[in-house]
Amino acid sequence: MTPAPRTGSDSLVIVPTYNEADSIRSIVSRIRIAVPDADVLIVDDASPDGTGAIADELAAGDASIRVLHRAGKSGLGSAYLAGFARATSEQYTWVIEIDADGSHDPAELPAMLTLAHDVGAALVIGSRWIPGGSVVNWPWIRRAISRSGNAYARWMLGSRIQDITAGFRVFRVAALAGLDREHVASQGYCFQVELAWRVEQSGGVVREHPIAFVERASGRSKMHAGIVLEALARVTLWGISSRRGRRRVAPTR
Repeated sequence: MTPAPRTGSDSLVIVPTYNEADSIRSIVSRIRIAVPDADVLIVDDASPDGTGAIADELAAGDASIRVLHRAGKSGLGSAYLAGFARATSEQYTWVIEIDADGSHDPAELPAMLTLAHDVGAALVIGSRWIPGGSVVNWPWIRRAISRSGNAYARWMLGSRIQDITAGFRVFRVAALAGLDREHVASQGYCFQVELAWRVEQSGGVVREHPIAFVERASGRSKMHAGIVLEALARVTLWGISSRRGRRRVAPTR
């Protein structure tokens, strides 16, 4: 199904899906309740469990919901880039990232959008690791990996973002239009690090809003060791490259 024309909303919520048949109805319903004026774009990567068909049913009953079907599993970053392209071409003001598994509470979106409006933000991140933020049902080892990963990325990249790996976000579409999306290097969860860092480096205002991240109750997590290793390698390379670049342009004494 080709997404229908936009409804006139200034916000587009992107929901990437792959085998989320158990959760897609619930998360879309919660999004529609939380931000009833927003449009929803479900980007499904040919889920073999029938997620795409369920998404089509939801879209058939609600003009604010659209579905973009892709030929196969192409990665989280690629799904979001497809959604960003749609948001840019259709001239939305805001584009929102949210997980399909219910880990992110859509009820936080009004506050995140208000914050973005009030401070003129290019990016608002739903953050687990600032005062007021939390994670629910995570083992200590996963907490440690997330905290240490964020700390390493901040140090390596010179970032001030406390939860640079977070995937619950409100972007100003104009800020994304200034990025060279064709050359975004990463397609996994490291995509989140890369885009936040690029926005920050471009001078965009970045703010964090505390959220409670709740581990999914059904289905299987897409996180695995390969994703962690990809993020570690890419962050290290970006950090080294950035530091070398700063040294090259540093004034001589």
